[in-house]
Amino acid sequence: MYGQNDLRNQFSRQVLSHRAFPSPNRPTGGAGKIRLLIGLVTAVFALFSYFGSSVYNPITGEKQHLNITEQQEIALGMQAAPEMAQQHGGLHSDEQAQYPFEFHLLADPQTVNAFALPGGQVFITAALFSRLQTEGQLAGILGHEIGHVVARHSAQRIAQQQLTQGLTGAVVLATYDPNNPRSQRTAQVAMVVGQLVNMKYGREDELQSDRLGVRFMAGAGYDPQALIGVMKILEEASGGARQPEFFSTHPNPENRIERIQEAIQEEFPGGVPEGLRP
Repeated sequence: MYGQNDLRNQFSRQVLSHRAFPSPNRPTGGAGKIRLLIGLVTAVFALFSYFGSSVYNPITGEKQHLNITEQQEIALGMQAAPEMAQQHGGLHSDEQAQYPFEFHLLADPQTVNAFALPGGQVFITAALFSRLQTEGQLAGILGHEIGHVVARHSAQRIAQQQLTQGLTGAVVLATYDPNNPRSQRTAQVAMVVGQLVNMKYGREDELQSDRLGVRFMAGAGYDPQALIGVMKILEEASGGARQPEFFSTHPNPENRIERIQEAIQEEFPGGVPEGLRP
């Protein structure tokens, strides 16, 4: 994916207003111990649910903590595909491709974006497609999105979000005091921290998909350096209006360019072979 989220203002308000020390009027005793115990049990359950299930991904060479099957991923993608197409103006009139991975051109002329749903539903908007200059740039985008699918990033994000939600809920249960309104701030800060952690996971997924995109497009006969051109297109499309990377689900394009160059060097230590299509 290529979009971004901004939590900077929310984070600043909540973190800066949070007190570092508890209120002296906060009650202690049996009720507090029960809340702490419930919070501890919730945290243990969240950790057990996350780490208790793992599978090996032969594409990435990593062990992943997942709680849905590949068949469930495919079903989720097929279910969400019509709704996603509707949000972007429907399918483009020139959309013809039918492959084991289904690739769709969306009619949206404004949103510069491409994304993949679980199970192989891949979309690119007309706004991004019209900015591409070479076939290799399209191959780079599709390779990147295929990387999301085969690395099972959607399933991984579902499991990671469930983990952070469980741990956030544990903090809320352990610290919330209905007689002390200030305890609500702890819950707010915990939720923001959980969102920031999930954003970090998102940035890592994007960089991994860039690396896989380099491998896939080169294997299909395209020059992986074309993916660098895609990053420049995204940078230009943003108009320079972007938030700090820390508050985003995506790395900044210039940082991605550097990592793509590293991936190309790792894939082709002797240099990119001649004859690849640009």
